[in-house]
Amino acid sequence: MTYSNLIEPISPKESPAEIPDASVDGDDNTDGDIKQIVETGSVTVSKDGHYIHCLTVIGQIEGHFILPPQNKTTKYEHVIPQLVAIEESRDIEGLIIILNTVGGDIEAGLALAELLSGMRKPTVSLVLGGGHSIGVPLAVSAKKSFIVPSATMTVHPVRMNGLVLGVPQTLSYFDKMQERIVRFVADNSSMKSERFRELMTATGELVMDVGTVLDGESAVKEGLIDSLGGLSDALDCLYGMITKENR
Repeated sequence: MTYSNLIEPISPKESPAEIPDASVDGDDNTDGDIKQIVETGSVTVSKDGHYIHCLTVIGQIEGHFILPPQNKTTKYEHVIPQLVAIEESRDIEGLIIILNTVGGDIEAGLALAELLSGMRKPTVSLVLGGGHSIGVPLAVSAKKSFIVPSATMTVHPVRMNGLVLGVPQTLSYFDKMQERIVRFVADNSSMKSERFRELMTATGELVMDVGTVLDGESAVKEGLIDSLGGLSDALDCLYGMITKENR
């Protein structure tokens, strides 16, 4: 099931829960940082004594079925333990999520989005390139969301791969699945659920599809994303949230 990211498998010698603290021991651990980036697509960095974790969500979000090897994927079974470890870490004070995703599995994406929205620690998201499909709930799940002007976000109805039964119950199931997404986005952004449904079912935007493509400025104007900005803006916001929380 998809709603239209690469984190390599973690080494058996390295528990997922240990990954966020890989570079907390000092500034000279360059080799450890590089290894962490290669193996997990994430890194822990520090500034003025504050440690933050950078997590990437890229490519396609892999769910219960393994995608072809040529696909760049984010594996939710690798991200979930990292989020738990970050939340419980005594050293890491904040999380920045970098998104460039085409979407993917609905339930895997929603699971990650719910975990992110339920974190106590400061979280900031930044959409680069694209935050399409189920990437939309992931983008709005952070306490503060940013998008660069050149990025786009595609909002469209739920889709299903494979066998589909042409019965009323199938349409009812689709509607319930779609409502979960609408409700989450409305609860975690400034966009009203009615407006999100309008964008989701628009027929005049895409040539051979239903939905809407929003660029960075439009996403902010619609209330889907909080602010227009780049990496420095997102980091400044995150460190500001950390400083405010520590007062």
